[in-house]
Amino acid sequence: MPVTLRVVVDQLIAPVPGALGRYTEELTRAVIRTTPPDCAVEGIVSSSPEADYERVRAALPGLADLYKTSLARRELAAAWQLGLTTSPGGGMIHGTGLFAPLRKHDRRAGDQTVVTVHDVLAWTNPEAMSSTAVAWQKGMLKRARKHADAVVVPTHALADQLSMIVDFGERLRVIGTAPRTGLVLGPDAGARAERLGLPAEYLLVQGTLEPRKGLVDVLAALGRTGVPELPLVVLGPESWGDQHLVTVAEEHGVRADRLLRLDALDPADLAVVLGRATAVVAPAHDEASGTWLIEAFSLGAPVIHSDAPAHQEIAAGAGLSVAVGVGGSDGFADRLAAAITRVAEDRELAARLSLTAADRARAFSWQDAGERVWQLHADL
Repeated sequence: MPVTLRVVVDQLIAPVPGALGRYTEELTRAVIRTTPPDCAVEGIVSSSPEADYERVRAALPGLADLYKTSLARRELAAAWQLGLTTSPGGGMIHGTGLFAPLRKHDRRAGDQTVVTVHDVLAWTNPEAMSSTAVAWQKGMLKRARKHADAVVVPTHALADQLSMIVDFGERLRVIGTAPRTGLVLGPDAGARAERLGLPAEYLLVQGTLEPRKGLVDVLAALGRTGVPELPLVVLGPESWGDQHLVTVAEEHGVRADRLLRLDALDPADLAVVLGRATAVVAPAHDEASGTWLIEAFSLGAPVIHSDAPAHQEIAAGAGLSVAVGVGGSDGFADRLAAAITRVAEDRELAARLSLTAADRARAFSWQDAGERVWQLHADL
């Protein structure tokens, strides 16, 4: 009988898979690719239409089997929060999030459950989530404290944050992320750039107008006197609450014709947008995984980033760091303005950042993540 690792892959069929869906797909593929001899990988998914099961199988070639629970996703989330319902029996279970059957089990018999924490927003920024989501995350972390054999986080910075909320001790493990599959420049890069309407030079930022994301700080920086009037490409929605991107930009002195908003790009298009950027700006005040920096580095893009601990950890000096919490929001915008001006006007600095970015990107791979997942379960 092969040793089976069962991965909770339900996020792949969520109404909006999002970043967690990408993580689930990439990590599970890596776990399948790195399966040791006499081992197998199965998936766990909520009760869903057959078409959803087929999508999972197509996304995860090499999956040995797919266990379907008796409950649909919403009901399963509520049941697992209460420690109810069945799961695929004993053995090794790996949750790519907190969505996992956390309950009493016998590790000496080979049963083990590992979950993953991607952020602590329920504690640090509860206003960014629905009250239901906050309650669910807090409830599941409480269950993880009692029943998880290990808890995975993507960065040491997040590990430190999480440890201030719940002390998992030696059960806390760091397994990093990597760029998404297909994030490479192809021979049709020029045609893609033209179709997307990319300017010859531009700054690139990802996020929403939510204050902690830092996009408003970038807009404020671009409105400062003396900052080069580069176009700004924004990856994200055009509004947040009752705030609209164009309106906020104009309030800071950035004309609407300098903005290009893009969203829901496939990996090949995103590679072009990243690879052609004059600089990628990562201004988030608080960050958990740093995956966006890793993806920018993988395309050799010069990166300007906030000094959020996860950014500092991921960049390790490969980007231009800008302090957030000194001198208030105006101070951060002023420092962003100075950094943007430096990179835009100093070609030698931009070239150096591009080289260090490409070098730093080599430190991150899904292959390594997959191998470390297997090693983690073997060590339990």
